[in-house]
Amino acid sequence: MSSALKSQYPAELMGEARARLKSIFGFDHFRGRQPEVVERVLTGESTLAVMPTGAGKSLTYQLPATILQGTCVVVSPLIALMHDQLRAARANGIRAATLTSVDADWRETMDAFRSGELDLLYVAPERASQPQFRELLASAPIALFAIDEAHCVSEWGHDFRPDYRQLRPLMDAFPQIPRLALTATADAHTRADILVQLGIPDSGMIIAGFDRPNIRYAICHGDNAGRQIARLMEENPGPGIVYAPTRRKVEALAEQLAVATGRAVRPYHAGLPPEERAANQAAFVASEDMVICATIAFGMGIDKPDVRFVAHAGIPKSIEAYYQETGRAGRDGDPAQAVMLWGAGDFAQARQRLSEVPEDRRGDERTRLDTLAALVETAGCRRAILLRHFGENPPASCGNCDNCLNPPQVADTSEIARKLLSAVYRTGQSFGFGHLQKVLTGQADARVQQRGHDHLSVFGIVSAEEAPLLQPLSRALQARGALVPTDHGGLALGGNALAILRGEEAVEIVLPPKRERRGRRGTGVSNPAGDPLFEALRDLRRDLAAQAGLPPYVIFHDATLREMAVQRPVSLAQMAEIGGVGVKKLDAYGEVFLTVIRQH
Repeated sequence: MSSALKSQYPAELMGEARARLKSIFGFDHFRGRQPEVVERVLTGESTLAVMPTGAGKSLTYQLPATILQGTCVVVSPLIALMHDQLRAARANGIRAATLTSVDADWRETMDAFRSGELDLLYVAPERASQPQFRELLASAPIALFAIDEAHCVSEWGHDFRPDYRQLRPLMDAFPQIPRLALTATADAHTRADILVQLGIPDSGMIIAGFDRPNIRYAICHGDNAGRQIARLMEENPGPGIVYAPTRRKVEALAEQLAVATGRAVRPYHAGLPPEERAANQAAFVASEDMVICATIAFGMGIDKPDVRFVAHAGIPKSIEAYYQETGRAGRDGDPAQAVMLWGAGDFAQARQRLSEVPEDRRGDERTRLDTLAALVETAGCRRAILLRHFGENPPASCGNCDNCLNPPQVADTSEIARKLLSAVYRTGQSFGFGHLQKVLTGQADARVQQRGHDHLSVFGIVSAEEAPLLQPLSRALQARGALVPTDHGGLALGGNALAILRGEEAVEIVLPPKRERRGRRGTGVSNPAGDPLFEALRDLRRDLAAQAGLPPYVIFHDATLREMAVQRPVSLAQMAEIGGVGVKKLDAYGEVFLTVIRQH
């Protein structure tokens, strides 16, 4: 920090920060706990900021970087993410560059850094840990180390990256430079580990909360993922992400959804040729209505604010992963949906994979899976379970998840569970659900008779009234681990099955309500009033973005266009008062947008 800045009081520094918030970013006010983080950065204090996706984490280092003397070095995990943030920063007039393996202008970038001509320099952790990079940093003043996706530094985090562990020695070589670690996804254990691994004091942690109230969470059984997601796409004409567990499923879903909806749908997974993968990602980032089907390899590198839905065609790895992946929806603050479709086989496979986990971590991974099962099976508020997992104390109901909007019934199925588990045991723990269902409901087909299962005490003990509960009960018991798959597709007892059989534990399951199909939204969430001016402004934004080779949201977010359509400014001075219109964007785009507004 320069001597001039050191002599300023925090109030004076924050006055300058607020002035630049307006002139550079076009906003009159900070959001949430942004000002606390910015003030700590400006006064040279190291900080861990835990802020939900869409809360403006990048602003907490981009804004100080325009005030402090020297360059802010930003460590980011993926090249695509760095380039997205680079475009957004430059569009606001911030002097920024990336130093990555795909940048042909690396010599010019290094010269600009040495000459003090950069506010921001983005690098990957793999480069940051190299001795040559440390030598480069020693050649010019540094203002700040900003570590994005900081949960990657922790083995307890869901995206652990070993190269992040090399950042502490790099930063320790510059002990006077403050550190800012940023993450949206870290439970208490992970947060404590981040502080240790990055050398940030406990007093430096700021938790802005984990709630994303604009996201509507819904979880249901995936009886036909293609049909269910196609319906979701019909209801949401904007961009969307569909996560599938395997490459084969990704490609099958992409093809099925494209045919069913007529929408542009592309696949993304590590098995695609690099050029095809990059082209699909670039097309998605630039699109206002494309849907991408992907494995979990996709997403961390996407800084796209207008994703209207995220769908999981299967369970994620953990609640942390689910929160991170669903957080890619609605980053612009507009309403968005997160839908998970699950099946009993998802949990069965996940529990089988626990045997591949090192023994010292197996217990923690089993707990994570149990926590995810509780989220899937709950009859209560989904958001409350998510927020409690991250240490918050939310209200009992959020009013914006499937269970709060349409409360399901809960059935005590303890007796039926004992019948089902008894049938599993008495048939030798080697038959699948279909066979067990026939035995329990008294259907003596050839296979049942051949095995002599029509003479068992459990044959026909489930009544016609109880029979419809067998399948959802089987799914629930598999999710909880009381039923586990065998190598040959059968079911065996596991977990707390014996306690249930003895009557020591009760079993309740959720009976999902019947869901009415909703009609397609006419104009989409971005233009709820169907305003023709808004659509004209979107058309102009689309043309300008295509000419500049930028995603449309880099020009202006939908929220900015909506405010233009409502306020209808007639001068540059009035346009400057619109949220999201800074000085650089006013100069670049103000007159052309005013022309369209005047025409309406």
